[in-house]
Amino acid sequence: MASVSIPEQAKQQTLPHPALVDVNVIQRSFVISFLVMHALALLILLPWFFSWSGVIAFWAGVIVFGQVGIPVCYHRQLTHRSFKTPKWLEHFFVVLALCSAQETPAKWVAWHRKHHGNSDEREDPHTPLVNFLWSHIGWLCVKNRSQTPLSFYEKYARDILQDPFYMYLERSWLAFAWIYLGHVVVFFLASWGVAYAALQDNAAALQMALSLVAWGVFARTVYVWHITWSVNSLSHIFGYRNFNTDDHSRNNWFVALITGGEGWHNNHHADQAAASVQTRWWELDLNYYFIKCLECAGLATDVVPLARHRRAGAAGTEIAMGNSSQTP
Repeated sequence: MASVSIPEQAKQQTLPHPALVDVNVIQRSFVISFLVMHALALLILLPWFFSWSGVIAFWAGVIVFGQVGIPVCYHRQLTHRSFKTPKWLEHFFVVLALCSAQETPAKWVAWHRKHHGNSDEREDPHTPLVNFLWSHIGWLCVKNRSQTPLSFYEKYARDILQDPFYMYLERSWLAFAWIYLGHVVVFFLASWGVAYAALQDNAAALQMALSLVAWGVFARTVYVWHITWSVNSLSHIFGYRNFNTDDHSRNNWFVALITGGEGWHNNHHADQAAASVQTRWWELDLNYYFIKCLECAGLATDVVPLARHRRAGAAGTEIAMGNSSQTP
């Protein structure tokens, strides 16, 4: 299966900011949070904060909060409805996602569905056709007036807001903040308790607890932010294409590696509802394998299979197709 090029109608070198973006109005709450979290993450560069337990906590947190919370829950389950779980498990996954500090379910879903509906067009919230920095982080730093009215959520996240828990998260922004801060406190207390029980030394236990918080919370949060944003930026600039979608989506092996499969982005844009983004045998999709494990355990149902054109592509056929947004 040869790599395919971007269709002529999708080729455009640059785009202006979305029409209702005001680059002079800074989203101060996000920018402050962004700067503070990055400053806290830099603590891991100090020798006093290093521990192998902290490194283990970092990678465990990336898997639990970063992979299960964001790609599996926010992206494939809530945004694209690629599979279903019992509500209690869905809500648990959402709490994990909230501990990654990537906004509430309704906001995340609405932004992403709008991206698919306007991919690499002017109203795409984060196309790199504006510029790379815009697609990676800039779009979150300034005011986009198209994403604040109730009509925006009615159009792109109406099904999400029908859930009382998700509506509560929208009405009470403090709930989101308290969930994140609460998990920081729990992480610290649990780490200190285990370390004190093992070491019987309060100072050593405190150092170990702060190490685990620096690595397992602050550094992990920043890392998960950037690997998620890399799908928006890198996977629309660098890589190869299996399918002729009317956008610049690409399959990027590096992004796929650091996100458990999300970097096979052209495959995803070619078949947005499918639970799997794997087309070629070597395009491993760890997030999909987790979903299949849930299905085998009886915890996931209605797992959406590959569409016919994706199966044909896997067999070696290049597919030309339009931009077909599949959102509820």
